[in-house]
Amino acid sequence: MRRGIIQSSYAQAWRTVLALGLGALSGWGAFKMHAPLPWMIGPLVGVTIAALSGVPMQGPNMIRPIVIPVLGVMLGSSLTPAIFVALGHWATTLVLLIPFLFASAAASYTIYRRIGGYDRTTAYFCAMPGGLNDMVVMGTEAGGVERKIALAHAARIFVVVVFVVLFFGLVLGVTSGGMARNWVALSVLTPRDWLILTGCAIIGAPLAKALHLPAATIFGPMLLSGAAHILQLVSLPPPSLLIILAQVVIGTVLGCRFIGASVREVGWDLVLGLLSALTMLTVALLFAGLVSWLTNVQITQAFLAFSPGGLAEMSLLALAMGQDVAYVSVLHV
Repeated sequence: MRRGIIQSSYAQAWRTVLALGLGALSGWGAFKMHAPLPWMIGPLVGVTIAALSGVPMQGPNMIRPIVIPVLGVMLGSSLTPAIFVALGHWATTLVLLIPFLFASAAASYTIYRRIGGYDRTTAYFCAMPGGLNDMVVMGTEAGGVERKIALAHAARIFVVVVFVVLFFGLVLGVTSGGMARNWVALSVLTPRDWLILTGCAIIGAPLAKALHLPAATIFGPMLLSGAAHILQLVSLPPPSLLIILAQVVIGTVLGCRFIGASVREVGWDLVLGLLSALTMLTVALLFAGLVSWLTNVQITQAFLAFSPGGLAEMSLLALAMGQDVAYVSVLHV
């Protein structure tokens, strides 16, 4: 029995390595093609195709909690004392966030309920623009269909990330490359820098959980890193190589959400997810235009803030597209 457990563990490890290998290869291909945010979009697309094709993989879900704090530390490094002045200018966006959530969720619910024919509970948790894991757990406990809820949110995040990147490049004319232009080598950081940044990553998540803050694994390290950078205890972000590895892991995890599914089996669910995501993005664009009209916030930043993607994904896009990371992150939290 013990031998069987060991063999099973080895098989799971190899499936995880295969998924990460495909993710890294897809990221490299996207990078060579000069695609925007290549190290996350590449793995997301490549691993999703492999998953729907039946490639025997397993998502690196155990690694994700390790790399997410790294991204939190990176995002915190973009905070400056100017954020305290900017908070007052975000009031209009925060007020409009409430009607936006109602409008986007209602539109998405209508699609799943009226067009998809889902039961009320499943349609409700498919429509909510919350975190994938949270909505799956809560929806299942409430009596919803777990697989449909998981697919709905996986499809939403996939569509949102890809669409936002294309929209920025083709419509708004905004290209990525901010991280590439500011490459931080491993050798640049001093032992003191390493100590502070590592401390932010290790302490941030449990501290945020103890304080019952949302999105603790990324928000806690982000807050500590932001405080360290605002107080000028450190001036550099984490090394760029670590950021690339974190993006590959995130993109691979998202792509692996489709493991066990086939286009034929879940085609209709994926179509509904596409319709829902595009509808929510349309609502987000309308509200972003309203925010831009009422305030001096750029429509690009407001659009990222209202886009119904994950906190880590949208914050990365904000950084890559040269937008205000603090603004986007605060709105998603």
